[in-house]
Amino acid sequence: MTDIDHKGPFDYDTHAVSAADTLTPADRYQELFVAVQTQRVFPDSKTFVDCAPRQHPERILEAYRARSGAPDFDLRAFVREHFSVFELPASEFVANPNDSLSEHIDRLWPVLTRHPRQHPEFSSLLPLPHDYVVPGGRFTELYYWDSYFTMLGLDESGHCELLRSMADNFAYLIDTYGHVPNGNRSYYLSRSQPPVFALMIDLFEDTGVHRASDYLPQLRKEYAFWTEGGEHLRPGEAHRRCVCLADGSVLNRYWDDRDTPREESYLEDVETARSSSRPAHEVYRDLRAGAESGWDFSSRWLGDPQRLSSIRTTNIIPVDLNCFLYKLERQIARLSDMKQHGCAEEFRQRAEARLQAIDRYLWSEQSGAYFDYDWTLQKPRGNLTAATLTPLFVQLASAEQAARVADIVRERLLAPGGLSTTEIGDSGEQWDRPNGWAPLQWMGIRGLQAYGHEALALQIEERWLSIVSHLFERESKLVEKYVLRPCVEHATGGEYPLQDGFGWTNGVTRKLMQEDPTHEVHRCRAGQCRPEWASSAGDTG
Repeated sequence: MTDIDHKGPFDYDTHAVSAADTLTPADRYQELFVAVQTQRVFPDSKTFVDCAPRQHPERILEAYRARSGAPDFDLRAFVREHFSVFELPASEFVANPNDSLSEHIDRLWPVLTRHPRQHPEFSSLLPLPHDYVVPGGRFTELYYWDSYFTMLGLDESGHCELLRSMADNFAYLIDTYGHVPNGNRSYYLSRSQPPVFALMIDLFEDTGVHRASDYLPQLRKEYAFWTEGGEHLRPGEAHRRCVCLADGSVLNRYWDDRDTPREESYLEDVETARSSSRPAHEVYRDLRAGAESGWDFSSRWLGDPQRLSSIRTTNIIPVDLNCFLYKLERQIARLSDMKQHGCAEEFRQRAEARLQAIDRYLWSEQSGAYFDYDWTLQKPRGNLTAATLTPLFVQLASAEQAARVADIVRERLLAPGGLSTTEIGDSGEQWDRPNGWAPLQWMGIRGLQAYGHEALALQIEERWLSIVSHLFERESKLVEKYVLRPCVEHATGGEYPLQDGFGWTNGVTRKLMQEDPTHEVHRCRAGQCRPEWASSAGDTG
């Protein structure tokens, strides 16, 4: 690893972190990788890419090439011989029926915390200098946008040192790679996730972890990653994450620098591409870009809501992404003023230009909501999603726009268990109805509160806390996503089973509980199911 251009008083020694092996498993193991994934050596495609080799990868590949042609070759046995399969350490954690939900969450933080003291050589895991919190289940690494919502709960639980560690980790990732990868795995390096570092900085500032102005170099570096090449585009052109629209405005899209199957979902992507009439590399790129969005996957990105193979993420300019980048531009301008840097006015102008383009292309005066925009078809997408509340969350909407968004959300997205993700309920994708997700609840609640729509915000909050507490009482756990209706079923959809843990659910729930001290969630205990939970949630949705 080369020395980092490190500009900030952060607590990490670049020489104390082991050099990262940035080759991905597919690059490293070539035809062996393809054989393992296509022959389903492991039920979950992510298992193999998280393995650590027992000897140098080149020797393993040589051995495979020498032995794989034999009639009695056993691929499964070969993999077990040459790779160490990561297995979650046995946890002694047991839900305590005497614990409140907040006490249960506080006891979970150590279980989800990783201590990167030793790094497996030639594994896909990218080393980090400090402790970090993982989501849970199959997700055993740090994830970008998950971490912001997890941090909300860490703050509420009083884990200031862990917040500081994670702050330093994100500064390290930006300084090292020029962006925050989707997660700290080599196979995630070609993409990021929703850029929420500017939001994290507000949290760090509020909690006293660091001065916000300390992060200005990292903010500018991340901004350069998201806007690279945009200044040279002509109307109708696109480059990486930038799109130049008909009037010369530049907005952003999700992207991935690779156009091959995702390594952690290799066979799934190959099968999806086979069912499409489009060139496979286009489908792979759109699947990867959908993963960068964090909404992987949703009818939001599909041409046909019933077919994942119709995915067209790179053709879509998303509301939420451009709101996060507006926040980033405003944050850079604010901190540049504090540092007395000359670029403050430039970034204020950039933010204003983005706001005007958002109003022009993403706001629907007729519907009274924000919609994604298909820049290749040159028309708005017709599907209402919870992303319509992100402009309120970053406070770029006018009071009138916010009021109209509140009306349409109340009418079309409010469900018995909180805020619906989309209106589509039969796509089979996990970021659609009937599933609800903690980060969308948080952004919706906070956005509505910012514009004085307290009653609707409280409805969403009360319903979300009710559905989380209901499952906790029934099964003594928190999970990745929830069915937003009175039922005993688990959320489904997507490429993997429902995951327990769960970082961002813990974080958002812990924060909301403190803001609603009279909610019945404070009285719930593990294994003490009260099926009448829905009586206070209403029947809307």
